[in-house]
Amino acid sequence: MRATTAFNTLLDLEGVTVVGIRRRFDELKVAVRLRRRRLVCPIEGCGYSTGARFDTRPEESWWRSLDLGPWKVTVTAQLRRLDCPDHGVLVEQVPFARHRVRFTRDFEDLVAWCASKMDKTAVTRLLRIAWPTVGAIVDRVVADGLDPDRLDGLVAVGADEISWKKHHNYLTVVVDHASGDVIWTGEGKDTAALDAFFAELGPERAAKLEAISLDMGKAYPKSVAKKDHAPQAEICWDPFHVVKLGTDALNVVRREHWNRLRADAPADVARRFKGARWALLRNPDDLTDRQADTLAAIRRTGGAVWRAYKGKESLRAIFAGDLPEAEVATLLDRWCAWAQRSRLPAFVKLGRTIRTHRHGILAAIRLGLSNGRVEGRNATIRLITRRAFGFHTAKAAAALVMLCCGPITLLLPHEK
Repeated sequence: MRATTAFNTLLDLEGVTVVGIRRRFDELKVAVRLRRRRLVCPIEGCGYSTGARFDTRPEESWWRSLDLGPWKVTVTAQLRRLDCPDHGVLVEQVPFARHRVRFTRDFEDLVAWCASKMDKTAVTRLLRIAWPTVGAIVDRVVADGLDPDRLDGLVAVGADEISWKKHHNYLTVVVDHASGDVIWTGEGKDTAALDAFFAELGPERAAKLEAISLDMGKAYPKSVAKKDHAPQAEICWDPFHVVKLGTDALNVVRREHWNRLRADAPADVARRFKGARWALLRNPDDLTDRQADTLAAIRRTGGAVWRAYKGKESLRAIFAGDLPEAEVATLLDRWCAWAQRSRLPAFVKLGRTIRTHRHGILAAIRLGLSNGRVEGRNATIRLITRRAFGFHTAKAAAALVMLCCGPITLLLPHEK
């Protein structure tokens, strides 16, 4: 069998014939010729073709292909130029690579798959490319493979922010409650970030949204309420974040008590109380024997810390059971009344916050929505950011998030 015939089978590139092979150090250069006679415009979606060349001088182009054992494989071809009536003079399209990209589609699909499964060091060492190049490839693969209909038919979505880099660099993540997929990501965590989502969604599709689950931040509701966004949608405040606010209020009371002990009590007393932090903040079922003993000692002592602990646990109990909306409403009203009489400033403030957001909290109970799906995806995204050891741009981070968590089917070259 001739070497060119063997490489035709090994490379399996669409629409070309291998005409020559040469080896140089650790690289194999494979020369190919396009089988078609007509020249096709390389711009995606154009489809213009012609039999006329713009000039008679061919232009050599090259692309990195899948490795063959220890050798890098570079595909070269003499390409012609055409004069497209819409896009001007361009080099003709090749069927095995994207326009103005120096990698074959098979190589880019392999890089994207590896980036979704492996860490930065492993990807760059295995495929012998730089990490910024991996980010650019992932961006292109996501742009081509992401489901174009992912924003159609949305009824209930959830939005949350996630840190992708140190020094307060955030992404806004939007999840479809029906499928659990991440359907949109954008840079930032302010009102403008969610505005960008609604701009892509469009007024017609936004008008069909019935519910949006959020944490209790102030930025996203402002975007939801804007004209042509989703003012008709019910905002559902995630019950998990309500309980978290109760835990935060308890922690404020605990720190105030500890600071008073440091100032007035013997050092060993303050040191012992500092160790009681997790006994107070953890759920009772998760306490160790030592933490349970510490909590029992706090109960015997009483005071503001014990009252704050009981307030935190009673708030958690409201959402722990599968209670109907009317019963949750009654219990919340009673809890807020207790908080106002508690003489604990942190809980007085929390009681006002819950009353302000009462309608959205009850809507979450009625519709059975929470940010659980979003928080679950956030856990995956945190794993991605740790595995990647940092990104150079928010766009690269968002593309990898969509690759791993979005509605995209990623196939390896042998699976096509």
